[in-house]
Amino acid sequence: METNTANTYYTYTEADLDRFEQRKAEGFFDATKANQAFSAAQKARGKVNPLGIRAEGEGPLVSVVVPTYNTAPFLDQALNSISNQTYKNLEILCINDGSTDNSLDIMKAHAKDDPRIRIVDKQNEGYGASCNRGIAESHGDWIAILEPDDWILPTMYEDMLEFASGFEETIDIIKTPYWRYYMPDTKQEQQLPCSYKDLIRPAQQPFVITDAIHLFHHHPSIWSALYRKDFLTEHDIHFLPIPGAGWADNPFLAETMLQAKNIIYLDQAYYCYREETADKNINFHKNSPMVPFDRWNDMMDVIERLGVTDERILCAHYSRGFMYMGGVLEQHSADDPEIRAQIERMFNRMDPALVFEYPYIAPNTIRLFAEVRGIENPPQHRLRYTKNLVSQGAFNLRHYGMKQTWISVSRYFLAHRKRSGNR
Repeated sequence: METNTANTYYTYTEADLDRFEQRKAEGFFDATKANQAFSAAQKARGKVNPLGIRAEGEGPLVSVVVPTYNTAPFLDQALNSISNQTYKNLEILCINDGSTDNSLDIMKAHAKDDPRIRIVDKQNEGYGASCNRGIAESHGDWIAILEPDDWILPTMYEDMLEFASGFEETIDIIKTPYWRYYMPDTKQEQQLPCSYKDLIRPAQQPFVITDAIHLFHHHPSIWSALYRKDFLTEHDIHFLPIPGAGWADNPFLAETMLQAKNIIYLDQAYYCYREETADKNINFHKNSPMVPFDRWNDMMDVIERLGVTDERILCAHYSRGFMYMGGVLEQHSADDPEIRAQIERMFNRMDPALVFEYPYIAPNTIRLFAEVRGIENPPQHRLRYTKNLVSQGAFNLRHYGMKQTWISVSRYFLAHRKRSGNR
């Protein structure tokens, strides 16, 4: 990396540009949309620099928290993607969570080239505690999170902040969709839009979460957003200090989305998320079956503490619970005493009337719910559920293409009985 000290604009080296072109050619990200965002930024700002780079010090400070534990193979890419942001007024907080590989050395090497990087080296405490430490150490107006095995496209923070500047209201959260990297770093790798891309259409902006319920229904994706730091401080929002990774993003999603009064959504993906491979996902559910249940209950604790009674929120959360349970039941029996106890605990926190009327829950799953709760199983709305499946299939076909839709449909028919405890 090089810095043009004459005008404080960041300049890309030939190697950077070659790497950018190579990644486009190899399908690392959608070239058309990335270039559209890049070109729009250049034209709108008319910078002297041909890449449309913002001068350092302009605009609010963004603190980017990078919680890191043993991610050396990906860390260069992650940190380069932050340093290469067109928005330059950044504070980059690398939190080394007791890594035993050479992650700390990589951080130090980057800190030599980029004075905006600050390293916090501490003992291992887990993802949540590391994010909390980064937020506590930050000085920014906005908080961003980048997981160290992911990366971001060059105009992410500039475009998000410019979008927010068009609103008179004090914005709490700036949210965007993200790119999924399915089967990452394998020959089968595919770049796909996330499940709520093109689905978020609030009647007006800013909005509250009930106006865009898909954001509460799908993957937490807390890192494809910017959070106003004063908003987090005013509501005493922090991560649960759960050991390891532990899905600490789940309760953080509930804390932020349910308390934000002014959310805005820019339907352009910048964050590139490496999904777990199928094998890793299977191993996780085999070895850590309690984690999905625990995090669902943590989210329910937040919902109850905040006194949320809106049926849209509750149904979205119930749906998440059934989805999490399904992942566990693909690897474990619903009759296993420990699993059964977790299912009972979760089901006992759900309103049966809402469950029975919610059209997105599979009839077999509703049968299991009634059995566990010891209540009569009402007539099933199979037609409504089938219509929803067909609608989802059509959306997936448009969104992901034939190949990925076929994979999803095949997986559904192979696993749907297991996911409902073979009911």
